[in-house]
Amino acid sequence: MKLKYVGLAFALGVLAQSAGAVEEMRLGHGLPEDHAVHKAVVKFADLVKERSNGEILITVFANGVLGNEREMLEQVQNGILDITKASASPLETFAAEYKVFNLPFVFRDRDHFFRVLTSPVGESILASSRKSGFIGLAYYDSGARSFYAKKPIGTPDDLKGLKIRVQQSPTTIRMIQAIGATPTPMAWGEVYSALQTGVVDGAENNVTALTNGRHGEVCKYYSETEHQIVPDVLVMSDARWDSLKKPQQEIIKQAALESFEYQKLQWALFEKGEREKSLAMGVKFNTPDKTAFVAKVGPMMDEERKNPVIAKLLDGIAAVK
Repeated sequence: MKLKYVGLAFALGVLAQSAGAVEEMRLGHGLPEDHAVHKAVVKFADLVKERSNGEILITVFANGVLGNEREMLEQVQNGILDITKASASPLETFAAEYKVFNLPFVFRDRDHFFRVLTSPVGESILASSRKSGFIGLAYYDSGARSFYAKKPIGTPDDLKGLKIRVQQSPTTIRMIQAIGATPTPMAWGEVYSALQTGVVDGAENNVTALTNGRHGEVCKYYSETEHQIVPDVLVMSDARWDSLKKPQQEIIKQAALESFEYQKLQWALFEKGEREKSLAMGVKFNTPDKTAFVAKVGPMMDEERKNPVIAKLLDGIAAVK
């Protein structure tokens, strides 16, 4: 009889331990702790902990301590890391659908961009990388990419003969060529000296490059073409996602979406502050008419539309009101 009670007590103990099991996860990214994305992922982790009653605990690792962006993405693919933040730009090598974010002048304006991200089209892109070992949970704002140089860029003619630094993105390279400049792929860490010595005449990035990269010390004109609006993406290992119960998945997804809304506000404040710093550095801002730029990339976009996947996504994006 005593043995039965011991067995029962052991079984109840195991059940209690199982019921109170904590899901521990790690989230890594390469940005500093004062960045809008870091603040957002901390908010995300806090929301998940609160709404799961402590059942899901996410530890955030900032400053690239777990590796660079590519390395952490590969860790997520292999189930070594649970969650990371990646730019949508290189994600097109994992899922073709992400390519639409690298195409020029896809969004009418920033409001249209935000509406697309939370639309069924945006959600379909987040789900498209499952075959590569991860899924997207939500997007984060990363500003719009524009040209900056030692002279203002008002029309495509102003770019003729200029060497413009670009990321290692085939799509961006083709876009710069279509507009009429010479694309020069280059690592981020080399750009400042390249601008300073004239190896390149300008670059394209969001406004924070002027301050964080100190590029505003060399290039005094920032021309807001906003030719690309590329978000960051909060991605999660699909194996880790599939290991969770449905209610846990819903908590994580909702917390991710809410952290996006929080991050948008943080980014807006951050970007405003960086713009003010740029003005103090002597940078002048101008807003070109985009019509001529859009016309220049028209043939490129017609070529991209020959891919039915891209054509469908572009039509879906255009249809978002």
